[in-house]
Amino acid sequence: MSRNPGLSSNGTAAYVAPFAAFVILMTAERAAGLPAEWFYPIRLLVVLAVLAFVSRRVISLRSSAPLASAAIGVAVFAIWIAPDVLFGPGYRHHWLFENPLTGASVSSAPPALRHNAVFMVVRTLGCTALVPVLEELFWRGWLMRWLAHHEFRKVPLGAYTPFAFWTVAILFAGEHGPYWEVGLAAGIIYNWWMIRTRNLADCILAHAVTNGLLSVYVLCTGQWQYWL
Repeated sequence: MSRNPGLSSNGTAAYVAPFAAFVILMTAERAAGLPAEWFYPIRLLVVLAVLAFVSRRVISLRSSAPLASAAIGVAVFAIWIAPDVLFGPGYRHHWLFENPLTGASVSSAPPALRHNAVFMVVRTLGCTALVPVLEELFWRGWLMRWLAHHEFRKVPLGAYTPFAFWTVAILFAGEHGPYWEVGLAAGIIYNWWMIRTRNLADCILAHAVTNGLLSVYVLCTGQWQYWL
C-alpha cells in the first residue's frame, strides 16, 4: 500500500527549505546587485540540490487529474493577464497596486539579458519547472496544514479549515506584490484545487502550466513586468 507523501515526510524542512533557499538567495542577489546571468542559474542549482537532498521524499509528481489540472493552470494564466489586457498598461500603475507596501511592477530580468537566448531558456525553465514545486511544497504542502495544526503531518493534504485557507491565499497574494489581486485569485483557486484533489502534484501541475504560459507570453509580447 502506498503511503501518503505528506505524512511520510522528514519534517518541516522538506517543505520549507527549498522555498527559504530561493527567497534568501533572491534577496541576496538583489541587495548585492549580483549579475543575474550567473547568479540566477546558481540560485536554481542550489534550490534543485535542496529539493533533491532534503525534499525528494515528499515530492510526488503523479497527478490524479492531469487534464483538469492543466485547465486550472490555463484559467489562472488568463486571470493573471486579464486586467492589463482589458484595462491597459496604466491599470497596474494605480496606487492600489504600486505603492511602498507592494512595490512597483518592474521586471527582475535585466534589459541586457532579454535577448540572451541561454538566459531566457534558463529563466523559463526555472519559472515553469522549479518554482511551482518549491512554492506548492511551502504554501499548500506545509503552511496550509501547519496553520490547521502545529503538528502538520497529522493533517492530511487538502484538509480544509477557513483560517488556513484564507491566510495562505492572502499571504500568497502578498508574495506577488503589485499583482496582489490576481495573486489572491490564484491563491484561492490553487487552495481550492488542493482541497478538491488532495494531491499536491495536481497543484504543482496547475501552477507549472500557469507559469509556463506566462513565460511564453512574456517572451512573445515583451511584457517583462510579469517576471518580477
